[in-house]
Amino acid sequence: MTPSFRPTPAVAATLLVVVLGASGCTTEPAAEPVPTPAPTASPTPATAATPVADAGRPIRVEIPAIDVDERLHGVGLKEDGAMRVHDFGDAGWYDRGPRPGAPGPAVLVAHVRGPRGPDVFWSLHELEAGDRVVVHRTDGTSTFVVEGSEQVPKEELPYDRIWPRTDDAVLRLITCGGEFDPAIGGFPDNTIVYASLA
Repeated sequence: MTPSFRPTPAVAATLLVVVLGASGCTTEPAAEPVPTPAPTASPTPATAATPVADAGRPIRVEIPAIDVDERLHGVGLKEDGAMRVHDFGDAGWYDRGPRPGAPGPAVLVAHVRGPRGPDVFWSLHELEAGDRVVVHRTDGTSTFVVEGSEQVPKEELPYDRIWPRTDDAVLRLITCGGEFDPAIGGFPDNTIVYASLA
């Protein structure tokens, strides 16, 4: 069985452009730029727990290592195929793909910086292998273990690593990364964290 959702590379880039591209995370920093994370080991799949076939709607995400405890809002698509913009101060889950805990790659997104300063995923780059991400759903919770992270230029979206062909329950947390560049009015990179069901 293959996951019900795996976008083509072109569609994947469009889905994330609002969060990761020109329309997201473009507020000029009020203080220091986003620190550049040190490279970590390439994500290697852990032994996966049993996914929840009919996972409920995600409602909250907790990441104790970076003091994140935020409500989750479904993020769909606009008529032009781009991902809808979530508000600064919010975290979103891509509701056209798998729900966290269900088979396949689920995606959570949030801004790194907003008009008032650091935003929900400001410290995402600090996560290390072994850190926990807890997603609360209407039917229970799923706990994921971080396997690795990377920072990549936005034009080099690692499509196959974000949306692998898998029936395991995996999670990707994505935000902007790198130092704010006034010339482009935003951040040049993506920070991506990879996690698997504990």
